[in-house]
Amino acid sequence: MDSHSRFWRDPALPFVEARAVEDGRKICYAPHSHASFSIGAITAGSSTYVSGNHHQQVSAGTVVLMNPGVVHTCNPIDGQPWSYLMLYVDLPWLQALGFRPFDVLSSDSLLLYQRLCQVYTVLVDDQLGSAGKDTALRIFFSELIQQVPSGAPGTERVNPCLLAATAFIREHCTEQLRLQEISEVAGLSTSYLIRAFKQTFGLTPHGYLLDQRVQYARARLRRGAPIAEVALEAGFADQAHLQRAFKRHLAATPGHYRSAQ
Repeated sequence: MDSHSRFWRDPALPFVEARAVEDGRKICYAPHSHASFSIGAITAGSSTYVSGNHHQQVSAGTVVLMNPGVVHTCNPIDGQPWSYLMLYVDLPWLQALGFRPFDVLSSDSLLLYQRLCQVYTVLVDDQLGSAGKDTALRIFFSELIQQVPSGAPGTERVNPCLLAATAFIREHCTEQLRLQEISEVAGLSTSYLIRAFKQTFGLTPHGYLLDQRVQYARARLRRGAPIAEVALEAGFADQAHLQRAFKRHLAATPGHYRSAQ
């Protein structure tokens, strides 16, 4: 799997991460989310894209946009080949440029697709300095924010009790939480919490807890922390448990992710 996937990072640009997958048939995701904003380009073939309650087929030339915190997947269709590239951008950096969650989940704009591919090429070019890459990113995302409709519906429509549950899970994700604890914080019965949580966020409370732990582990691994140490810090039973969850959520091993340059 690792030979089909490449991560890119630069310590001078800690707010952005890139990934390219050459053979998407080898990469399958469980429903997951990112704390960052994600944008990707389908560079060949087709795949299924699920974001919240929205399902669609995306093909070469399509750009997908994933707002922070939204549960999504993008997986192969019956073993058909496909490839893609992604950028993951930290929310505070984007917000400084004026970012608000986008209204659209995908775009067939050829110009946007070409510009995204160009930015990726700039980022992974070892002959270019960090300052030039930073400039290219600022230009691309400033234009994106100006051109793509934003102001996606916020959390005001979500049951406040469910929001309390998500906040509690995020704050205590590295601890050994029990469903009863989450239910008490939310003021909901466990059965209603599970049903309403899944319907609203696309994950059960336990699934959301695992997702938050993987996000925590991802952030620590980006800073070069030892995998075994990260596994215990993040609340996993051991390194093998982290390995299984990480592969399901990010379709990469912790070792492959941590060693990316």
